[in-house]
Amino acid sequence: MSLKIAIKNKKASFEYEFVEKYTAGIQLSGTEIKSIRNNKASIMESYGLMIKDELFIRNMYIAEYENGSHYNHESKRDRKLLLNRVELNKIHKKIKAKGLTIIPLKLFINGKGLAKLDIALAKGKKIHDKRENLKSKDAKREIDRNLKNL
Repeated sequence: MSLKIAIKNKKASFEYEFVEKYTAGIQLSGTEIKSIRNNKASIMESYGLMIKDELFIRNMYIAEYENGSHYNHESKRDRKLLLNRVELNKIHKKIKAKGLTIIPLKLFINGKGLAKLDIALAKGKKIHDKRENLKSKDAKREIDRNLKNL
């Protein structure tokens, strides 16, 4: 496991404000893990949803494995996320009460070779929040430039 595989959702921090973060396992089938190891997956348009007290990720794209036969997987199917019952209950309560959404942040393979997904309970940002975020980043960049010049 010398290669580091980390597929990130770069838009998430710009569009959402994170409340809590969790790391979940993913229930994969067949050749999906091979495609993830080849870095052929995307979590940009995906989101989480609760179905009958279970957490699923929808719209996560995992490309079909090129060396697979008729046993290949579907590229955009719902995949079950594996969390403890206590964590699932906590997430379910917060989604119902506060109107939060579940956003995937990073898909990676841990040291044991298992696929994991970092998810966050998130609240959508307003347009003025996004502008303030950009202003603060620009100001920080400007300060760093000035410090380097000294």
